[in-house]
Amino acid sequence: MLWFSLLVLAGVGYYSWRYAWWKKPVSYRYPRILMYHMVKRHSGGKFKGLRVSPKMFEKQVRYLSENGWHFFTVSELVAQRNSLPEKSVALTFDDGYADNYTHAFPILQKYRAKATIYLVIDRHDREWSSKRKAKNSSGELMHEPKLCDEQIVHMLQSGLVEIGSHTITHENLPTLSAEKKQWEIVESKARIESTFKTSCNAFCYPFGLYDEEDLTLAQEAGYSSATTTQSGIDDLCSADLFRLRRITVSGKDNFWAFKLKLRTGRRGVKK
Repeated sequence: MLWFSLLVLAGVGYYSWRYAWWKKPVSYRYPRILMYHMVKRHSGGKFKGLRVSPKMFEKQVRYLSENGWHFFTVSELVAQRNSLPEKSVALTFDDGYADNYTHAFPILQKYRAKATIYLVIDRHDREWSSKRKAKNSSGELMHEPKLCDEQIVHMLQSGLVEIGSHTITHENLPTLSAEKKQWEIVESKARIESTFKTSCNAFCYPFGLYDEEDLTLAQEAGYSSATTTQSGIDDLCSADLFRLRRITVSGKDNFWAFKLKLRTGRRGVKK
């Protein structure tokens, strides 16, 4: 029986570390910013975590809708940060994949859920994953279909979606010259506003990587916020609005992990 007891204790210890179910929730007065990339089934390849299935995405949005969460765009969260209701949430999508329109948008419409899409301007047939790690240069993300302008216009017309900037080419900003940084950060805003006749107030650092110069450029460009890939939940009334943390929603997460992340910003002790 001793071995059985030790096995049970080991299992309890593992799941306590993996899911940190015992952690106290972060106050629901602080809004949650959720980070997605694609809404589609994973069909092989490296980037399983970037793909949340449509079935799981709808389950997540339905849960939020039925459990008292209030949907905002990121820019609305920031603008209304002093008067937000408890359980406020913003859904964000990085890069601009076509499935954001074909798979995610119908679900947003069904539940009247709002979202912010951080758009790469020069996104078609472009390989950027190796800009962070050379070993990721498989071209897998390059071949993922990206949003066309007509799809973006349709989403904007719904009033449910805002378009934020994710730079011109999804470069690794800290590695660039000052001139190239400015072009990536400032020109992307101008192109979104010119092409889609909309305000572009939200910015997202590619790969979540930035330095102090990038942060300053984003502020000077006229954005009202910038998001990172750092996991966590911020009090927008006191946080640096240009270093905002998000909750990573991974295609590897089960539904319990999603609910735990809503509570604390992380699935377990470290993630």
